[in-house]
Amino acid sequence: MTTDQENSMSVTETGATIWLTGLPSAGKTTIAYELAGRLRGEGHRVEVLDGDEIREFLSAGLGFSREDRHTNVQRIGFVAGLLAANGVKVLVPVIAPYADSRDAVRRRHQAEGTAYLEVHVATPVEVCSVRDVKGLYAKQAAGELSGLTGVDDPYEAPESPDLRIESHQQTVQESAAELYTLLSERGAA
Repeated sequence: MTTDQENSMSVTETGATIWLTGLPSAGKTTIAYELAGRLRGEGHRVEVLDGDEIREFLSAGLGFSREDRHTNVQRIGFVAGLLAANGVKVLVPVIAPYADSRDAVRRRHQAEGTAYLEVHVATPVEVCSVRDVKGLYAKQAAGELSGLTGVDDPYEAPESPDLRIESHQQTVQESAAELYTLLSERGAA
C-alpha cells in the first residue's frame, strides 16, 4: 500500500457525530451543509442527518411532546452512532431541545467509544424569528402553531458544549471554519 493510499484510508476511517443544536432558523443545517462540502472535498465520508428529513422518513408519526421529541433524538443518535462507528463524519443539525436527550446520545457514543461533539448554534430567538426560514415564527405569532421551541416550548441550551457558534455575528463560511478547526483539534478532520 502506498503512503497516499494509507493517508486517504485514514482520512475516511475516523468517524464522529457532530450534533448541532439550536433554535429553529439558527443556522444549524446551513452550517452543516457548508462543512459537509469541505469535508467531502478532502475525501471524508460525510452524512448530514437533517432533522426535517428524519422526521419525514425515520420518525414519521411522532408528534412534538417531550416524549416524542426524546424518542426522535434517540433514533437520530442511534443512526448517527452507527454511521460514525463505521468511519463516517455525521453532521446532525437537529434542535434536540432537552439536555437529558442530548446527554443520553453522548453517553451512548462514549460507551461505544465513538467520538461525539456537541455544537451549540447560539443564535438569539430575535434573530431566528427574523430569519424564519420555514415560517414557523410567523405561524406561532398568528396563533396557527403552538409548541415552537424557544418561544412557547422549552429549549435547554447546552451549558458546556464542545463549541458555541454565534452564527448571527459571522458568515456561514466562518461558522463552518470554526467547526472545522474544532474537528481538526479533536483529530476528526
